[in-house]
Amino acid sequence: MVLTAAAVLIGGVACSSPESSGTSGTSGAAGAAGASDADKPAAPETFGPAGYRGLTLGMAKDAALTGGKLASAPTSNLDGCTDFSYTGGPAPDPARMKAEADVEAKAKDLNKKADELEADPDPKPGASAEGSAKAAEKSAKDARLFADAALATADLAGKREERDKAFVAAGGASFGKDGLRELAAPSDAKTAEGIGAGSSLAELKTAYDAKGMKAGSNGRFQVPVDGKPDWIYEFTVNGEKVGSVSMINPKSKCS
Repeated sequence: MVLTAAAVLIGGVACSSPESSGTSGTSGAAGAAGASDADKPAAPETFGPAGYRGLTLGMAKDAALTGGKLASAPTSNLDGCTDFSYTGGPAPDPARMKAEADVEAKAKDLNKKADELEADPDPKPGASAEGSAKAAEKSAKDARLFADAALATADLAGKREERDKAFVAAGGASFGKDGLRELAAPSDAKTAEGIGAGSSLAELKTAYDAKGMKAGSNGRFQVPVDGKPDWIYEFTVNGEKVGSVSMINPKSKCS
């Protein structure tokens, strides 16, 4: 009986030997590492020359819409360009879109009339008092038309600025007659150089000054997109922080 008990005890100690424990621990660690690798989130997609979310620079609108990465309804049709949010992004604002359409139509109408006046001026008035009075009245009426046309043009420029700010802030795709003309990054996307919304102005300059970055006429910082002739990055800057990032082809026309 004593010998049997001793054998059982020795066997138990042998089963829990350091080598046995070490092998088990290694296996567990490997399993944990494997699980950790499987659970690790994928690296964020780069916003750059290859495009973003399956949208490539210059691609046709119909092809872009069939990919499921963009909302089906546009957020703006101003100037003949058609803007779309990414799927899950801001929904179209009917009131804003109607206001854009109304202002654009008014500006086009008044500027057309103003152009017609300049192209076909009235003959000089005669020497009679009646002729001079009619000419003065006509001149005042024409002056009002030119002033109204200028005001409508300014209102249209304001709508464009509002549209552009909303577009780059939310991210999305804008299409002209030749296809995709601008791609705006969502707030969490970054370029290959690590620049995105929230990056500092110093980081932006460190990343792109050596690549020829300059301030454009629209107040945005611009730098060529590698390997994509005619395309540039545009960075808006608010204070000392990057506000938005987009890629645009300035030569692409809306309509």
